[in-house]
Amino acid sequence: MQQGKSASPSATESATFKAAAERDSVVILDYGSQYSQLIARRVREANVYSELLPHDVDWDRIEPINPKGIILSGSPSSVYEAGAPSLPSWVLESGLPVLGICYGMQLLTHHLGGDVGAAEEREYGPATIKVLKNESIFSGLPEQIDVWMSHGDRIETLPPGFETLAISDNAPFAAMRRDTIVGIQFHPEVSHTPLGTAIIRSFLYEVCGCSGNWTPESFIESTIEQIRAEVGPERVLLALSGGVDSSVAAALIHQAIGEQLTPVFVNTGLLREGEAELVRSTFEQSFGMNLVYVDATERFLERLSGVMDPEEKRKAIGAEFIRVFEHAAREHGPFKYLAQGTLYPDVIESATRGSGSAQKIKTHHNVGGLPDDLQFELLEPLRFLFKDEVREIGKRLGVPDDIVQRQPFPGPGLAVRILGAVNDEDLALLRRADAIVRQEIEGAGLHQAIWQFFAVLLPVFTTGVMGDGRTYAKVIAIRAITSEDAMTADWARLPDELLSRMSNRIVNEIDGINRVVYDVTSKPPATIEWE
Repeated sequence: MQQGKSASPSATESATFKAAAERDSVVILDYGSQYSQLIARRVREANVYSELLPHDVDWDRIEPINPKGIILSGSPSSVYEAGAPSLPSWVLESGLPVLGICYGMQLLTHHLGGDVGAAEEREYGPATIKVLKNESIFSGLPEQIDVWMSHGDRIETLPPGFETLAISDNAPFAAMRRDTIVGIQFHPEVSHTPLGTAIIRSFLYEVCGCSGNWTPESFIESTIEQIRAEVGPERVLLALSGGVDSSVAAALIHQAIGEQLTPVFVNTGLLREGEAELVRSTFEQSFGMNLVYVDATERFLERLSGVMDPEEKRKAIGAEFIRVFEHAAREHGPFKYLAQGTLYPDVIESATRGSGSAQKIKTHHNVGGLPDDLQFELLEPLRFLFKDEVREIGKRLGVPDDIVQRQPFPGPGLAVRILGAVNDEDLALLRRADAIVRQEIEGAGLHQAIWQFFAVLLPVFTTGVMGDGRTYAKVIAIRAITSEDAMTADWARLPDELLSRMSNRIVNEIDGINRVVYDVTSKPPATIEWE
C-alpha cells in the first residue's frame, strides 16, 4: 500500500506481510472502480484475508503475501483505449486462479486473444443472467440470478479455450471460464447482486481452495506475536482519541506488551460534549492503564486560527498531534514507537491508488498529515482492517460496549464539521447541536441501525423570526447515514417526528441558530463528512 512521503511504512505493516504467508490470502488489483473496496470487504467476510493493491503493482510486492488467488476489479476505462490500465504479466505467469470482474473480465479477454467492443446498449443497473453451467463459481446456485451490471463494453468473442458459463439479454458472455481463470461481466460485490456473496465464496473455496482461516482469533494471536517481536523491550506511545479505532489498538497493544505502553489522550478542544470526561474515566478505570492526559485546547485553536481550507485543517491538526506527542515523549519517555488506530479505509482514501486510476479523496490526519521529521517509528496494528472487523476484535479483547459501539468520529474532530475557520463561539454552538442530535437519535433507539449521525455548522446566516422579533443567525445541517464500511453510504430515512424534534430543540435551545436542514446526499457523490 503506497502512502506518500509523509509516513514511512510501519513496523506492523511489514510484519503483516510476513504473517500473510501463514493464512489464506487473496490479492485484489484495483483498476479504479468505485466498488473495489467492497470486493475486499466481501472476501474478508468469507474469512479469507485480502489486500487491495494498485493494478500496476510488482510481483515483489505480491510474493510475500503468498496469495491463493487474484481478483481484478472493474474500471471506468475501456480496454481498447490508448493508455488504458493493463494486466501485469505476473498475473497469468503465476498460475494462480484469477477472477476478472467487469473490466477485469474484459482485460483477460483482451490479453488472451478474445474481442471486446462497445455494447449497442449499455447496462447500468439490475439485470438477470441465465447460468448455462452449474459449476465453478455457480456451483449449487439457481439457473436464473439477479445481478448488478455497470458497463458500456462487452465481450464479443471469447479467448481460445474459454467456455461460456452464463449469458444475459445484453451480454452473450456474462460469465466465462478456462480452468481456474474466470470472468464475470456483473458486480457480485454489491448488495444489488443478492447471491454475489455466494459467488465470491465459490471462487475462494471451490476455485482457489481457501479454507477460511482469517478470523478475529487468528488476527489477535498473530498480531500480538508481531507486536512483541517488533517492539521487543522498547516503549510505545499511543495516540488515544477515545474512539473505536485507537481504543481497540490500545487494548491490543496493551495485551501484547503491558506497561511498555503509555497511552496519551489529547484534549484538542475539538471533541464532542462530555467526551474528554468519558475517555478519562473509561481508560483509567475500565482498562487500568496509566493514562497521560494533555489539555492542548489553546495550542490547537491557535494553530487553526484563520484556516479555511479543510485539507489544511487536517494537515495542521495532524502535525500538531505529533508535536504534542513529541512533548509527551520527552516528559514521559523515552519512546521508540508511536502507535495509531489507522484503518484500511484511512489508508485507501489518503493514497492515490495505482497509476492515476483513482484520485485521492482527502487526507486523514493520522496518515497524510505526519511531518517529514517524525521522531518515532509507527506502530499501526489495525492498518489493514475495516471498521466492523475492528469492532469484532474489540469485543474479543473485552473492550467495553460503550466504546466498541461508538459511531465513527473524525480525528480532526469538530474542526471538519465547522465549515470555515474554527473559533470558540462556533465550537460551542456545534457542540451543543451535536449533543441534541445524538440524544434524540439514541432516545429513538436508532443509534445501532445508523452508521453515523452528527451536526454540521454552515458558514451562512439566514433570516428568521422568533416571537415578534427578527433573527439573523447560523444554520445547522444534520447528517445521518447508513453504511457497511464507510466506503459507500446512503442517507438515513429518519422519521419525520424525529427530525422535527431535533430541529425544534436546536433552534429553541441554542442561541445563534435559527435554521436546521437535513442532508439527503449519498456517498458517492458526497463524502460522509462535509469537509
